[in-house]
Amino acid sequence: MDSVAIFCTGALLACGFYWFFWILGPAEQKGKRAVDLSGGSISAEKVQDNYKQYWSFFRSPKEIEKAEKVPDFVDTFYNLVTDIYEWGWGQSFHFSPSIRGKSHRDATRLHEEMAVDLIGAKVGDRILDVGCGVGGPMRAIAAHSRANVVGITINEYQVNRARQHNKKACLDSLCEVVCGNFLQMSFADNSFDGAYSIEATCHAPKLEEVYAEIFRVLKPGSLYVSYEWVTTDKYRADNPEHVEIIQGIERGDALPGLRSYSDIAETARKVGFEIVKERDLAKPPALPWWTRLKMGRIAYWRNHILVTVLAALGIAPKGTVDVHEMLFKTADYLTRGGDTGIFTPMHMVLCRKPDSPPSSSPADY
Repeated sequence: MDSVAIFCTGALLACGFYWFFWILGPAEQKGKRAVDLSGGSISAEKVQDNYKQYWSFFRSPKEIEKAEKVPDFVDTFYNLVTDIYEWGWGQSFHFSPSIRGKSHRDATRLHEEMAVDLIGAKVGDRILDVGCGVGGPMRAIAAHSRANVVGITINEYQVNRARQHNKKACLDSLCEVVCGNFLQMSFADNSFDGAYSIEATCHAPKLEEVYAEIFRVLKPGSLYVSYEWVTTDKYRADNPEHVEIIQGIERGDALPGLRSYSDIAETARKVGFEIVKERDLAKPPALPWWTRLKMGRIAYWRNHILVTVLAALGIAPKGTVDVHEMLFKTADYLTRGGDTGIFTPMHMVLCRKPDSPPSSSPADY
């Protein structure tokens, strides 16, 4: 083979490699590069040990019942997965219904904007994002409504990432990020004009506790909307396949137990909210939200090869391969949950904090 043929063959292979890994590649190319994958706030040499501790905790149902341990392991989970989520999915760590004729990015943005439209946020309002991640929804909502959005996340690494993204998007004047536990927020009573949570409160050991905190910080008359991860009316606890799917989702997503759709409004009422509206946003005419997971299988294998190579070269921390494989297995459980109809990540509940506390009747004395 002459030198020209060798050169052309090499150039073709190099171009193919570049296209396969970087052009075809991750969903959010501008967010995080594969060579920058890390363990968040966990030092590189401790990523694998932390992954093993996380997996051990969420594989032990009795341990999950110990509520005081859950926040720490949720924090560990997001240290492990945040970079991979950004690299392979984008800056909005949630699902959205597929919309015919719309890209995944557009469908995601519309799903986020609907949340702030539901609570009627206006220019200058102070809105709380409960479990903000790296701030993808926050930026979309601030840009759409021009409200001032304050996000809270338990993960310090996500706080730093969100602030970087906010500044880059020139939205740092409208977006503030706080590191904290949404079960014990430092905000003053009656200090927000509205609130939303997008697939975040599923991490709370007791939904009542986070709803009570949100109720506390909202001004009277304000609205709160949440998109909740729940089992649907099709779920059967005596069906082994159903149980396997739900437990797979719980273990791979740091969930201390998925709730039934029937628990959501009841819990909101229990802490004092009035229910304005409630429905599953995944139901028809919405198109399947899990389509994106099915379409991503080829991308997964491409990314998995790249992560394996980077870990072998010492560029990505040891344990990154294990985390990436865990997320792929979890994606399969999520897809099965969608296919069978036993799980939805977008059970929407819209609540109002009453203008004044309910008056006591004579029988209460």
